[in-house]
Amino acid sequence: MSFRFHKMHGLGNDFVVIDARESAVAITPARARAIADRREGIGCDQLILVEPSEVADARMRIWNPDGSEVGACGNASRAVALLLGKAATLETGGGILRLAMDGVLATVDMGQPRFDWDAIPLAYPMDTRTMPVGWEGLTSPAAVNVGNPHVIFFVDNNRGVDLERLGPLIEHDPLFPERVNVNVATVEARDRLLLRVWERGAGLTRACGTGACATAVAAIRAGLVETPVTVALPGGELLIDWTPGGNITMAGPATHVFTGEATDL
Repeated sequence: MSFRFHKMHGLGNDFVVIDARESAVAITPARARAIADRREGIGCDQLILVEPSEVADARMRIWNPDGSEVGACGNASRAVALLLGKAATLETGGGILRLAMDGVLATVDMGQPRFDWDAIPLAYPMDTRTMPVGWEGLTSPAAVNVGNPHVIFFVDNNRGVDLERLGPLIEHDPLFPERVNVNVATVEARDRLLLRVWERGAGLTRACGTGACATAVAAIRAGLVETPVTVALPGGELLIDWTPGGNITMAGPATHVFTGEATDL
């Protein structure tokens, strides 16, 4: 079955976005893997399906390259905001998001972060502000759920962490029954963080919007930075604003690369 798609990215975190609001497109884990394959498919960090919604202007579903479906993706939310081209509400597995566009700059209200151990979720109770666990040199992380689960390590030099090796070990640790996104961050100033992310089901990516949100929230919560904070990722920068008890606001660019049609995926 053929379908039209948009190739889009947010700070180099790239997506195949299928607009299925008027004509349904069936996605299975196997088909998601085939579409995401960079050698034999279209290639992307995540496959995004935009569908009609009964509770919002549109519904967004997200598949990782391994075929797993996840509830939230901040960079993809900005790409969908660009696709919709106007202020809108977006239904996701992580809740209702509010989108706004100003040129190529998209702002997303990501809702409130969650900190309870069973909301991350973790396998057993512990303080999510400073978790008494570690993996080799990475110790005492924070955990935040921003529509999907994140664990955050603050280190002196995040570029020196072998995240390609440690990321999958932490992602699949039994402590995280739904697996986890792994963030390593360095505080560069009171309003700036450097961040690298191993994304659950996707691996190392150039940018992760929910990772930027979770890391900024954890840093603000720990008193390491003040809001708003710029989060610098390998693909570019995002501005995150959060006051304890309030919603997270994420602002950053989104880019439409091209539109195409696929017939055999």
